[in-house]
Order: sequence, then structure tokens, then C-alpha cells
Amino acid sequence: MSLFSGATLMITGGTGSFGSTVLKHFLDSDLKEIRIFSRDEKKQDDMRHELQAKHPEHAGKVRFFIGDVRNAQSVRDAMYGVDYIF
Repeated sequence: MSLFSGATLMITGGTGSFGSTVLKHFLDSDLKEIRIFSRDEKKQDDMRHELQAKHPEHAGKVRFFIGDVRNAQSVRDAMYGVDYIF
């Protein structure tokens, strides 16, 4: 059991190079949910398909949210129930 056990993590800029690295690091963890927050719907779709193909056992705990960190309301909407944010 880790500090993150059963927690929800949100990664802003989740489809970028840093966000993708963070996701890979935590994908096999005991987090309950990982939220990918970014403004690029195409990159999110590509990431979703890659997860389903390469990591189907973990793909179900990853959720995707479209939004922009410059829009405070979109961030608030996505972070409801989140325990940790990168």
C-alpha cells in the first residue's frame, strides 16, 4: 500500500511530454483514478487508443477531460474529487 492508494490524480497538460511521462510512472500504481486534462482532443484520443492497446489492464482507470488551464472553471470542473495534481 502506498501514499497514493485509492487516490485520484489529475495531470494537467497530460498529453504533453511531461504529462505522458507522469502517466507512465503512475499507470501501474494503486491509484483509483488518473485524470488527463488537456486542450488537445486528438492527442487525448491517440493516448486513449495507445493505452487500450498497450495497457488494457490499466486503461479503465484513466479518464480524459478537455479544458484549458487558462479557464479556471474548466480546471475546477475537472478537479472535483481529485487528491493530487501535477
